[in-house]
Amino acid sequence: MMETIDKRLTVPKKTKITNLVEKMYLAEKEKFKHRLSMARKITIGLDIWTKKGLTASFLAAIAALVEESKEEWGIPKEKILTIITDNGSNMVAAFHCNAEEDSSSEEEISRIVMRREKKTKVQSAVCIMLIHVTYETLERRTPCVVHTLQLVVNMIQKELTINRLLGKVRQLVKLFRKSSVATERLLQQCGLILIKDCPTRWSSTYLMMSRALELKDHLTSVADSMSWDSLLPSEWQKVAILKDLLLPFAEHTKVLESDTNSLSLVVPALLDLRNHLSEFSLAHARSYRDAATLAQKMSANMEQRFSCFLDVTANKLSPLAAAACFVDPGVSAEAIVENNDEGIQNLLKVAEDYITRSVPPRLQVEEQVSENEEEEIVDTVAPETTHCPKRPRFRFFSPSRPSRPRTSEASSIRQEIKKYKEGLSHAANTEESGMEFWISQSSTAFTLLKPLALDLLAMPASQAFAERVFSVTGDLTRGRRNRARTTLERSAFLKLNQV
Repeated sequence: MMETIDKRLTVPKKTKITNLVEKMYLAEKEKFKHRLSMARKITIGLDIWTKKGLTASFLAAIAALVEESKEEWGIPKEKILTIITDNGSNMVAAFHCNAEEDSSSEEEISRIVMRREKKTKVQSAVCIMLIHVTYETLERRTPCVVHTLQLVVNMIQKELTINRLLGKVRQLVKLFRKSSVATERLLQQCGLILIKDCPTRWSSTYLMMSRALELKDHLTSVADSMSWDSLLPSEWQKVAILKDLLLPFAEHTKVLESDTNSLSLVVPALLDLRNHLSEFSLAHARSYRDAATLAQKMSANMEQRFSCFLDVTANKLSPLAAAACFVDPGVSAEAIVENNDEGIQNLLKVAEDYITRSVPPRLQVEEQVSENEEEEIVDTVAPETTHCPKRPRFRFFSPSRPSRPRTSEASSIRQEIKKYKEGLSHAANTEESGMEFWISQSSTAFTLLKPLALDLLAMPASQAFAERVFSVTGDLTRGRRNRARTTLERSAFLKLNQV
């Protein structure tokens, strides 16, 4: 390459390139901070990661690092709708904020964190700092829906008979993946290979069973040629049953792991999965009792884990998912508004109350002032036509001044909610998304509801994007590329933002 370059070119030194990259990073960082400052609301997705070589750990001072990041990127506390994390005890302790958790003493919360961080005295000191920061922030935490779903799916590994069957499938997959001869024969017959499940990959057990069933005939043929034991016909049938059990979980996981615009789908997805497990357990109660029993246990586990989204009596109830579903016309009519179930109707009421409370009082007052100003215009014109007595000069100080009819603070937003519900059935029949629907609505028709609806619909249901960031940082720190924190942050930022 250098031989074809013009000899008059002066090749820049490493320092010059580094300075150019740093300049680009700072410029793009300022652009991103400006975009954040223009946003009405922000959702934080959070996860933990340790650099390879253990040169930097981010397991202890979670809340402190969040506060540091918020200050660095200029994110005020009032802009944060929620912080989405997994269900680790350190995450729960860092962002506890409901009444049940707030009643705990510092010693109780400290013990929760210490169980995860009892390696050194230094880490213990850091954990104490975490507790103090937690009491200052009290950010509302929302559990990652996809992580929680996978905890329900992992119950399939706890059933003895089912786990034994999955072990046979894994052993067969392992034999194929370790044998180049078997893999080549399988490729020649069908052009595909088997998939191995991984405990850290979502829906991997379903994908393993699905691919094995897809290649069942070819797999059996190659296994016979290699003198390997394959599954019995009854075992293949049971694998198919388990695949049907996990299929809806895999489909909803794929949708809910989206970076944005997925929170409105949480409630209908959970209701759909709950009905699926109920129907599955009834359909296979006699023929496959162990699978039916597993479905019942998964249903009970779902009720417990997702009470924060579906149970209006739960102490940890988060109205965000129900509110996002309500303002999405594509799903709310069928999932909530037209559902006669008492629990769903109570959830609808919680969603409406949350939306009403979320509208700033200042905006509601301004709305009332504009309405009152119109009344004043009518009042000033009325004396000329009706020959009313002349008003006093300082009429606002007059004790005989008639009092204006005052509406309640939430009357305007309640009226907009009622108007939205009246046109909901028509809006649900269109093919446009919830975001497209609200963008097309006039700001004068939904002055208060439209901005809040757009904020809710833009929220993700998972913090999976944080894990994708860690995949990038893992690639950037492999081998000798184990960069320092500043360099790693710069490289990851530029790569993720495609600069």
